[in-house]
Amino acid sequence: MDQTSINHKENTDLSDIAQDDWLTQYLPKSWVPYARLARLDRPAGTWFALITTFMALVQAAGTLPNIKRTIVFMLGTVLLRSAGCAINDIWDRDFDKHVERTRLRPLTSGQLTLRQAIIFFVVLMLIACLLLFFLNTYSILLALALVPLMIIYPLGKRFTFWPQIILGITFNWGMLMAWSDTINEIPFGAFLMYLGVVSWHLAYDTFYAYCDVEFDTKLGLKSTARYFGSEGKKWISGFYIVSVLCWLIAGYLLYMSWGYFVFLTVVAFALYGQLKRFEVDNPAGNFQLFKDNLFVNVLLLVAICLGVMFDLRTI
Repeated sequence: MDQTSINHKENTDLSDIAQDDWLTQYLPKSWVPYARLARLDRPAGTWFALITTFMALVQAAGTLPNIKRTIVFMLGTVLLRSAGCAINDIWDRDFDKHVERTRLRPLTSGQLTLRQAIIFFVVLMLIACLLLFFLNTYSILLALALVPLMIIYPLGKRFTFWPQIILGITFNWGMLMAWSDTINEIPFGAFLMYLGVVSWHLAYDTFYAYCDVEFDTKLGLKSTARYFGSEGKKWISGFYIVSVLCWLIAGYLLYMSWGYFVFLTVVAFALYGQLKRFEVDNPAGNFQLFKDNLFVNVLLLVAICLGVMFDLRTI
C-alpha cells in the first residue's frame, strides 16, 4: 500500500496537539516535546489509570490505603503511563504522520528524533524500576511481567482486530499489583473487578477507535471499531453488561456494603446513557463519549469507597 497517497487536511483542527497550552507557557522550550510525548498535555489516560489503581488500593485495604503505598503506586502509574505513551509513539511514528489527529506529535513532526524518544523511554523505565524497592516480591514479579506487555501492545493493531483487549490488560495491571502488594494475594473477587475494568476499557476505547476508523482502514491497521463496524452499539453494550456483572459479583465476593451496589446502579445508568448517544459516524461525539468515561471511573471509585465503609460479614 502507498501510504503517501493519504492526504492531510491543511488545517489542524483535528490534531490532538494544542499549540498554545500550559506546556508552552510554563516549561522550557526544549522540555515541551518530551512532555507531549508523555501526554502531560492530555492527561485523561493518566487519570483513568490513577483512579482505577487507587480504587483497587482502597478495596484491598478495606479503608483509605497506606500513604507510602499510595505515593509509590501513583508515581509508578504516572511513570509507566508516560513510558507507554512514548513506546506507542515510537512504534507508530510512520503511521501517525498520515492521521490528522496524530500528525503533529513530537516524533512525527520532527520535534524529537527516534534516538531521543528511545532514551526518554529508557529513562522513564529506569526511574520506575527504583519503585520496585518499595514493593513485595509478588508485586515485583507482576511488575516485571508487565514490561513485555507495555512494549508489544502498540503492535497489536497490526495483527489483530482486538488491540483494545491488550491495551485494557496492560493499562489496568496496577489493579492486580495493588492487591498483591496490600495483602500478598489476588482474591478471585479482585480478579473479577479487574476483568470488569478490562471489559469496560475495551468498550470505551472502542469509542476512541471509531474516531480513527477511516484512517486505520486506509493504513491497514486493525481495531475493534473496524471489526464491529455498524454493529458497534451491540458489541459495546455487551461489554458494558459483562463489566457490570463482573463488578456485581466481585462486590459480593469482596463483601462490599449496600452502598457499593446502590452506586453501581448509577454507574450502569451512566453507561446506558452513553449507548443512547453513540453514533458510529460521529468522531467528535465518540471522542466525547471516551472522555465521559472518566466520570464513570469517578463514580466507580465512589461506589468502592461506599462499599468499604461497612463490611457485609459484620451485618
